[in-house]
Amino acid sequence: MTRPRLPRLRAATRLAALAAATTGVLLTVAAPASAAVPAGRYVALGDSYTAGPLIPTQVDLNCLRSNRNYPSLVAASAGSSSFADVSCSGATTDDILNSGSGQLGIPVPPQLNAITSATALVTVQIGGNDIGFSGIISDCAQASLNSPLGSPCKNKYTAGGTDQLQARVSATVPKVTAVLRAVRQAAPAARIVVIGYPAILPDSGNGCWPVVPIAYQDVPYLRGVAKSLNAMLASTAAANGATYSDVYTPSIGRDACKSSGTRWVEGLVPQNSAAPFHPNARGEQGMATALLATLTN
Repeated sequence: MTRPRLPRLRAATRLAALAAATTGVLLTVAAPASAAVPAGRYVALGDSYTAGPLIPTQVDLNCLRSNRNYPSLVAASAGSSSFADVSCSGATTDDILNSGSGQLGIPVPPQLNAITSATALVTVQIGGNDIGFSGIISDCAQASLNSPLGSPCKNKYTAGGTDQLQARVSATVPKVTAVLRAVRQAAPAARIVVIGYPAILPDSGNGCWPVVPIAYQDVPYLRGVAKSLNAMLASTAAANGATYSDVYTPSIGRDACKSSGTRWVEGLVPQNSAAPFHPNARGEQGMATALLATLTN
């Protein structure tokens, strides 16, 4: 099955010009001295939050994948015997299990194909595109222009008494479950870790419109959706014998409203090399550190 991926990323990026490349990115993250990180084959599955679009150096333009994303940092720190990062910007749970296409329309095989029976570690960060992440950001940013102090986005997604976004989160449970079961079948002895998503919006308050163009009263609503998505990923991981790595908690205070030297996630107009509303190199480092901490517990 082939489906174009470019429109998904453009839904977020068409709102802003992309920033120029940054320098001085650390290439490795130090693991604790007592680390028990699996040192065998490591396979990273995921979407753009894993891939690291526009973070230099981009090593796969079809998937907008950086060699300085968190899987690359973790593999280097763990001394993995072999490493396959098949994350791809725009990916959904379906792209883990089935063929698709990348940002350039070039076919991409199922990410699951990279897993062998001898794989020791598999990380999975997926689900954001299943609930329509890029479209939500685009819709809410545009709606905020006419009602910056109101809740136009919440009003849209809860019209008629049903919270459409919460329903999307619930509908993603069986999809993530299918992915985790397929991974377990492909690598029976592997440690499987599900990665959550970091904070885009502040963990309290009403945001920073227009720097991050989400209406004040929509910020608590979207923050709740993000937390619901992460809670779903944590519970689904636990139900399927996988470990959950919380990257939201360490990202608190490092959201897109913070200064360019502090934030993990860029805003509408990136000041560090990254796609809008996506992790920058600092965010990828932060997620790598959180993942290594999870692996040593």
